[in-house]
Amino acid sequence: MSSWYFGNLVLIQATMTGLLMALSVQVPLRMGVFSFAGVGSYGLGAYTAALLTIHLQLGSLQAILLAVVATSVIGLLLGLLIARLAGLYLAMATVAFDLIITVIAINGGTFTGSSTGLYGVLSDFTMPMMFTLTLIALGLVVLSEHGKVGRRVHAVRDDQQLAASVGINVRRYRLTAFVVSGALGGLAGAMNVMVRTTIGPLDIGFHLIVLALTMIIVGGAMSWKGAVIGAVIFTWMPTWLAFVGTWQHLIYGFIVAIAAVLLPRGIHGVFVDLTRAIQRRRRKPATPPPAESEPEPDLEPLMTGPTSGQATPPAGGSSSTSLLRGKA
Repeated sequence: MSSWYFGNLVLIQATMTGLLMALSVQVPLRMGVFSFAGVGSYGLGAYTAALLTIHLQLGSLQAILLAVVATSVIGLLLGLLIARLAGLYLAMATVAFDLIITVIAINGGTFTGSSTGLYGVLSDFTMPMMFTLTLIALGLVVLSEHGKVGRRVHAVRDDQQLAASVGINVRRYRLTAFVVSGALGGLAGAMNVMVRTTIGPLDIGFHLIVLALTMIIVGGAMSWKGAVIGAVIFTWMPTWLAFVGTWQHLIYGFIVAIAAVLLPRGIHGVFVDLTRAIQRRRRKPATPPPAESEPEPDLEPLMTGPTSGQATPPAGGSSSTSLLRGKA
């Protein structure tokens, strides 16, 4: 077990950072905010943590915390700036934000390392720290899917006007989506640079948007479980498909296309449907209850004659008996 763990340590680290980056896109999407700003926050968090570690010699947790705070504030400012946009226009604005971060990194001179990036981010960051931070972030996202907060998030996504009519502050929830997205993206980028010790413009390009979107499309866009499924699949797929060589890109494309066409709610949606079908089958009784049988008619009086309490013949016998006596 330990040999497998250390042999796949890079993939385990990439799974956690990929999961947080996917959640940075999925959380706004659950509120009806089609935003990719979390990917830009990923790059911003990575560069912030690297600069704080290299120039100020801050500890890893301090650098990560400050990077998360910075990306959360920038996420809030971005949300205030483009909160009125919706749909495709909102998505394009956030993609532009991601590209701006890349352009700043390339043209930042010695401050950002220009096109070669920053190297030598040596810190005291450990795997237990990485597991702990990932689980804390994932736990907070899980809590947001349940209870009162979860119901309000669903209401904001399904019908904003109806949600506002019942007293939900839709604007506050949409801004919260940008803040949470910025925090998750910044955390993912900061942790990634701590374990890689380097960050460059090529590490935060447009391909991260495609990767994050692919993870939640295939895994499932409406639950954290879908992000987990997508992060595991697309982080480990190159290793699983190594035997097919360059054909793995073709298989990758087929999987994405099939998921987009046949699995509109992702793999997690399929699991949910199967679970509900099994539960309905278990609730259904195996055999219908027996029908109530009609009571059998009581034939005893007809066979034994009248009994006490029944009508008695008139005094003197029956009419047939009287006629017989008169004839006699």
